[in-house]
Amino acid sequence: MSEEKALSSIQNKFGSTLANVFQKNKRRVYITVDKKDVPAVCRFMFENLGGRLAIATAIDTRSGMEILYHFVFPKEYQVITVKTKVKKSSMEIESIAPFLDAANWIEREMHDILGLNFTNHPDMRRILMADDWPEGDYPLRRDFKERPR
Repeated sequence: MSEEKALSSIQNKFGSTLANVFQKNKRRVYITVDKKDVPAVCRFMFENLGGRLAIATAIDTRSGMEILYHFVFPKEYQVITVKTKVKKSSMEIESIAPFLDAANWIEREMHDILGLNFTNHPDMRRILMADDWPEGDYPLRRDFKERPR
């Protein structure tokens, strides 16, 4: 599938659901969606377009937590990133791990270090932080202050 075909397929399927589409160059596309639409867009890219989840990342910004799901289309040498933002007052988003196993560990990592809650995740136990790490302390948040041990 060509880059234009993948992108146009996403645009045709989701239309006004897409808040923004930014094509940085032929190989990098960023699609911004509301957090409620992330599972549907990611599922479509994975199951219908053959995209592979390379990684997901999250960034603590002043206005909320930005989450990015980076899908690779190897034959086209292309990455399409699905972006969304969650408010700090509601650090919850639907997990994509139930239909995409590759998201399992990275969602757990984002939970451990940033405090994001992935609803309906199949196994939301700690993966990076020690079992006795204080609940509510997230080391990659902007407001984290290391405590003396």
